[in-house]
Order: sequence, then structure tokens, then C-alpha cells
Amino acid sequence: MPTATDPGTAAWPPPAPAGPLAVLVSGGLDSAVLLAEAARAYPAVFPLYVRTGLHWEPAERAHLDRFLAAVRAPAVRPLYVLELPVADVYGDHWSLTGHGVPGADTPDEAVFLPGRNVLLLSKALIWCHLNRVPELALALLGSNPFPDATPESFDTFAGVVGRAVGGRVRVVRPYAHLHKPDVLRRGRGMPLGETFSCIRPAGGFHCGRCNKCAERQLGFRAAGMDDPTRYAD
Repeated sequence: MPTATDPGTAAWPPPAPAGPLAVLVSGGLDSAVLLAEAARAYPAVFPLYVRTGLHWEPAERAHLDRFLAAVRAPAVRPLYVLELPVADVYGDHWSLTGHGVPGADTPDEAVFLPGRNVLLLSKALIWCHLNRVPELALALLGSNPFPDATPESFDTFAGVVGRAVGGRVRVVRPYAHLHKPDVLRRGRGMPLGETFSCIRPAGGFHCGRCNKCAERQLGFRAAGMDDPTRYAD
């Protein structure tokens, strides 16, 4: 059955991977850097984007498309968009309505999306199984506080999916021992201005005032890097 690796024991990217890799991308800083690093080593990299109907997705997709165009490489395959609407589950949650979005002064826990990783992994793992891609990479960081982001959660869920489809897809989390400034430094020289973190976009730009914009700004400051983000405010 597929299992999540211990990300602290393996070099990233691996020196000579033999097979393809799928990367779960959102358009955010972490998954963008992960994808670009993977493209330097893997013979084929498949970006997977799961569209769930969250209200910031149009702006997120526009940024992701621009980032992919800017880092195009022979190894990077066209973006695959997997549909998984959550409106029937989330109801009037702020992530769907855009009302009551957590502001810059709220804690990380305020932006928790129930079962987010379960939803994303379910389709991504099955896609990998059907397309014979042996590894799926996620850009989760060591600071992720949510219950569906623990090594035990990934091991258990990947095992359930593996048994259900008779497959063996390995889930890798190479940034699980890193924090935002570490990832930003790894992405130095990449078109990070074409990534997207905002949960309350304004006119297609980062709002500059939500929880995730604050996290982004703090990350660039802590990394000692200029912030190339275009903010509406």
C-alpha cells in the first residue's frame, strides 16, 4: 500500500529519480517552489490542481497559469485540473462565500478548511494510480498545525486509498521539516510574484489584509527577500 515518507531523511530533489512525479499545486508559494525544483530532477512532472469551488480559485488559477508559463521546462507536463466541488459539504462557509474571511490578525487555526487534505488526496492519489505515476508530492510545511496534515494522517489515508484501488502510490512531503522563509530562500530567482496566497482577492490581486497575505508578507521579511507581490491595497 502507499505510505507517506519521512521527509527529514531524504534529499530533495533526489539525485536521479527514474520515474515520473505528480505535484499537487495550488498556485501558492510552497507548491510552486516544489514544482520548479522537481522539474530540475524528474524526467516528467505532472502538476495537479483540484478545483473545489472556493471563492479565490479564479485568481489562484490565473496566477498558477502564469507561473507555469514562466517556469516551463521539458519535464513539466500540462496542468491537470481535477473537479471536486465542496459546496454541498461546506455550505455557507467563508471559503465559498467570501464573507467573514479571517483577517491579518487571526491565528493559523482560523483558516482551517475541514478535511481539505483528505479531499485533495483522494482524487490526486486515484489519478496517479490510473496514470501510473508512482509518487505524489505535497508542499506541506513543518508549521502546519492541522490534524489532517500529520504523518499518521497521510500514512493512514494513503493506505486506505491504496487498498481500495490495489495500487502503490508513494506520498512525499519534502518540505515537512521546513518553514516558510526556508522555502522562499529555495525559490530565490524563481518568478514568485506569479504565485498566489490570498483568501480574499480584490480585482485578481492579493488583498494585502487577510490571514494568508499577512503570512506571505511575514515570510518574505523573515527570509530577508523583497516581496514581489502585487497587492490591491
